[in-house]
Amino acid sequence: MSGRDPGPHSAGVRREFLRQVAILAGIVALLWLLEIADQLLFGGRLDALGIQPRTAAGLRGIALAPFLHGGFAHLAANTIPFIVLGWLVMLRSTSDFFVVAVVSAAVSGLGVWLFGGARSVHVGLSGVIFGFLGYLLARGVYERRLTAILLALIALVLYGGALWGVLPLQAGVSWQGHLFGFLGGWLVGYIATRPGRSVSVRGR
Repeated sequence: MSGRDPGPHSAGVRREFLRQVAILAGIVALLWLLEIADQLLFGGRLDALGIQPRTAAGLRGIALAPFLHGGFAHLAANTIPFIVLGWLVMLRSTSDFFVVAVVSAAVSGLGVWLFGGARSVHVGLSGVIFGFLGYLLARGVYERRLTAILLALIALVLYGGALWGVLPLQAGVSWQGHLFGFLGGWLVGYIATRPGRSVSVRGR
C-alpha cells in the first residue's frame, strides 16, 4: 500500500522549515568561524573593531559588532537564545527575521555609540537577541491574535528573565545595547501591527 501524498502545502512547509534551518545554521557557523579565527589567528584583536562610543572609528562597529564576541563563552551564551528566539520570529515569516535583525542591530548599535561608556568597546549579538524578544512581545501586545500571544508567552517564559539585562545592574555588560536592541525590535513589532498594514512585516 503506497503512502499518502503529503500534498503541496506540506511540501511547502517542509521547504520553508529547511530554509529556516539553513539560515540559522549558516549564521551560527559564520559567527563561530569568525570567533575561532579571531582567537587562533588574531589573538582577540578583532574585537577592537566593535563599537567605540562617540568616536568616528567606532561607527563601523555598528555593522561589525554583532559578528564579534569577547571569547567563546560569550558567543556560546548568545548562540542558543539567538537560535530559539530567531526561529520564533521566523514562524511569523522568514523575512521578519531579517527585518528585525537589521533594525535591532542598527538601533542597538547607534544607542551604544551615543550612550555607551567612554573608552569602552562593545561587541556581541545580544542587541539582536533582545530585538527578537522585543518584537515577539510587541506582536503579542498589539496584534492580540492567538498565534502572536502564544509566541510572546513562549518567549517570555524562556527568556523573560533576560529583561533585567536592559538595566545597568552588572558591570561589563552592555546594557545600552540590550535596551536599544529591545526597543528596535519592539518598534518593528509596533509598526507591523498598525491599522492598514499586513499582519506580517513582509508585503502581501
